Amino acid sequence: MSLYFLRRLLQLIPTFAFILLVVFVLVRLLPGDPVSAILGVHAKDADVARIKHDLGLDQPIPVQFLFFLKSVAIGDLGTSIQLKLPVVSLIAQRLPVTVMLTVMAALMAVLMAVPLAFIAALRRDGAADSTIRGAFQVGLSMPVFYLGLILLTVFGARLGWFPVGGYGEGFIDHVYHLFLPAFSLALSLAAILMRNLRASIIGVVDAEYVVFARSKGIAPLIILVRHVLRSALISTVALFGLSVGTLLGGAVITETVFAIPGAGRLMIDSIYGRDYPVVQGMTMALAVVVSLTFFLTDMVEAWLDPRVAR
Repeated sequence: MSLYFLRRLLQLIPTFAFILLVVFVLVRLLPGDPVSAILGVHAKDADVARIKHDLGLDQPIPVQFLFFLKSVAIGDLGTSIQLKLPVVSLIAQRLPVTVMLTVMAALMAVLMAVPLAFIAALRRDGAADSTIRGAFQVGLSMPVFYLGLILLTVFGARLGWFPVGGYGEGFIDHVYHLFLPAFSLALSLAAILMRNLRASIIGVVDAEYVVFARSKGIAPLIILVRHVLRSALISTVALFGLSVGTLLGGAVITETVFAIPGAGRLMIDSIYGRDYPVVQGMTMALAVVVSLTFFLTDMVEAWLDPRVAR
């Protein structure tokens, strides 16, 4: 297990290097020009040349990439073209909001999916199974932004149970403001996890070692937790890790709908404004979050099934 942990940790190095390369290339393939976004289309040639020199855009692409790597190595991601603030400080302000929203959505999805998957699997083809799968199918078929608008209109605007936007002050207030957007994100993920876990539980319940444990007179609850759940969770944990990127992508849209000052809204504004430093820095930060989540998912999967670490 220790060797597997070290091997997976070392694999993050080329992953991060590839992320840097992809981010640098993709940002420069965006249509438009940051100089035009700063000075306008009627800027003088001398001003355009000065801004390009200040941003390093007058250098060849390989030279720009080397300067980019050097800046990343020393923790200097540049200054926002639009906001005139260091990109590192913007990431420190906005990224925790998006991470908190994503973590809340993931926790809600797990808390909904695991018990309902057990109920649906143990009562398969019954009324409870059909009701649970049908309800989640409705949530899965709705786009995140549409579901968010419905929740915002009903529980925020009409009933007034939750705020219609913002982030609040303090941890409790943050949780209160993020509950509706996190719930709208969690429904689609919970549906996917529930269906996968239900199928895994059905397959494990009839396994020989479970039948043997049942014949020995072991309590059903112990069999479900110790034997069935651990084996059934392996594929679900892997699916959960793969869904984190989708969850972060949904967070970008959800933050726009609920007016949350997170990384998603900043990314959208920066893309429209051709703010290269912010787009590069925020994309790298989100990619690092996803990569670390994959790493943690692999560790949990190896703990559930030690054969993975071999």
